[in-house]
Amino acid sequence: MKFAKLLGAVAIAAAVLPGAAAAENDPAKLNDLEIAHVAYVADNIDIRYAHLALALSQNEEVREFARTMIRDHTAVNEQALALLAKLEAQPQDNFLSQSLNENAEKIVTELAALRGDAFDKRYAENELGYHQAVNSLVENAFIPNIENAEVKALFEQGLEIFKTHEKHAEMMVQALN
Repeated sequence: MKFAKLLGAVAIAAAVLPGAAAAENDPAKLNDLEIAHVAYVADNIDIRYAHLALALSQNEEVREFARTMIRDHTAVNEQALALLAKLEAQPQDNFLSQSLNENAEKIVTELAALRGDAFDKRYAENELGYHQAVNSLVENAFIPNIENAEVKALFEQGLEIFKTHEKHAEMMVQALN
């Protein structure tokens, strides 16, 4: 749930900061290459969380979810990199991808300190919050503002996959509580 709070804070900051600062911190104002970088970073973060789950969890449901995250997020990143190569474009780092990485470091540290049921519950809760926040961002800020049709199509396809992940994470949270 901390990830959802981070994105909420970013959105609030964008709404209350005046002029240029607001535009600089508004996810809806990112260009296609900045959006691509955010998505790539977000996928890599979830892959990192999944590897941690495979290392620490003994719960087969959690481990299977983690394997799914690695498989699906890796596949989407590979598709995105192939599309960027085709377009001869490079993703662009930005405030949001940097914030995601900073927050991920804190979450990895928190998760790494947990074991057993405590780890499984926190991992599941984080995955639910993470997918809710990222899916909302992609659906409401990114897809409506992506200019390149091929990039937009890739994001729409990815969103459907990640909405399925969100539902799976929600079921996992319920099962662990």
